[in-house]
Amino acid sequence: MTAVVDVRDAYLADFEEFTHNGARSAPAWLSDMRARAIARFAERGFPSTHQEAWRFTNVAPIAERAFSRPPERSGIAAQDLASSTLAGETIRLVIVNGSAVPELSSVDIPQGLRLGGLKSALERDPAFAERHIGRYASIDADPFAALNTAFLSDGALIHVAQGKRIDRPIELVFVTAPHDGAGPAALVTHPRALIVLETGAQATVLEHYVTLADEVYWTNAVSEVTVADGAELEYVRVQRESRRAFQIAVTHARQGRDSSVRLHPFALGGALVRHDVQTVLDGPGAELVLNGFYLLRGRQHADHHTVIDHAKPHGTSHEFFNGIVGEQAHGVFSGRIIVRPGAQRTDSKQTNNNLLLSADARADSQPQLEIYADDVKCTHGSTVGPLDETGLYYLRSRGLSLETAAAMLTYGLAAEILDRVRHEELRRGLERTIRARLSERTAGGRRNAGPGR
Repeated sequence: MTAVVDVRDAYLADFEEFTHNGARSAPAWLSDMRARAIARFAERGFPSTHQEAWRFTNVAPIAERAFSRPPERSGIAAQDLASSTLAGETIRLVIVNGSAVPELSSVDIPQGLRLGGLKSALERDPAFAERHIGRYASIDADPFAALNTAFLSDGALIHVAQGKRIDRPIELVFVTAPHDGAGPAALVTHPRALIVLETGAQATVLEHYVTLADEVYWTNAVSEVTVADGAELEYVRVQRESRRAFQIAVTHARQGRDSSVRLHPFALGGALVRHDVQTVLDGPGAELVLNGFYLLRGRQHADHHTVIDHAKPHGTSHEFFNGIVGEQAHGVFSGRIIVRPGAQRTDSKQTNNNLLLSADARADSQPQLEIYADDVKCTHGSTVGPLDETGLYYLRSRGLSLETAAAMLTYGLAAEILDRVRHEELRRGLERTIRARLSERTAGGRRNAGPGR
């Protein structure tokens, strides 16, 4: 316990330095928000496995390690990011170690789209920033969101004007750059994203987390999303961190009347990953598809906690989460659907399927329903197990080898999720990436191709 307290004190000292070097010019409302956030983190500290929401995920590797904030800028070039591309024709904003880098970003911004750094928005349009920043992700509910907010200085802003349709995907590339010998401690970054779609707007967003080196570091990310009445958002989030890295992430979305959100989180990298997704259907007729996938190997640990909050009537939500877990990896899914009093005629479905590729792989699944209205249709279910022996037998009886049959069934679990990504180029990029990751697993562990093998 002493180590945890000492590290907490280190963050408080780091905050004091931050507020005196570079954060002094912040508007009063932001300074106040930061102060409340660090006070909340100081009060709660890091969560432990004694807390129900964290009982499957031990954050001691983060809490007991010293991390340092990086310098604001890093000397990376455009060619360093070439391999991170999932879709060629995007409108791109690059954020390195939490700070927007205009020279690595697109300059051809279509009319009706504002794309840039949060720091710039704070300076040029403080009223807009105050209206949205910190209004969705709660610093009271989550100590990691509180810590991110305490160090908020820059990040990514997407703002699509009323009635505008943006045809090309808007890509946010969050990069963690190496320390370059700047200090002995591992890096911690606090990436922030704000995505605002005004009434009737339409856009596709790719939020992409990558690294330039296979190092130990910690990404503590917060994304806030608001989709106004009648707006449509397809939102693909791809986490491809270093296999030695930690990522704790919070995504909070709020939807207006008759809005549509398709949210696709993909977790492929990281040693220890936790992603909390909360969506509030805050207008009648709102529609949500929450469609996620995790692919884990080695000793990777990924924990997804989702909350779908039906606050108004006639809402529809369909949640699909599939996981492929191999070797000694551990996948966790906790999905909670809330139907508030008065949210009549809600239609909500939730499914979580986990495929275990070895006897040592583990998956924990906790689907949950909380219903406070009586005229609703809500279902949930989950599965955990190895490859289906009947399916393997069927494919092998058609002349396929065990390895080929197992590969087809394994990829089929990923394909179920990929098929719901509407943007064709993004879907193809994800298909290539996931096939490559599955090939890595197969090359390193063919003996686990079938049940009991």
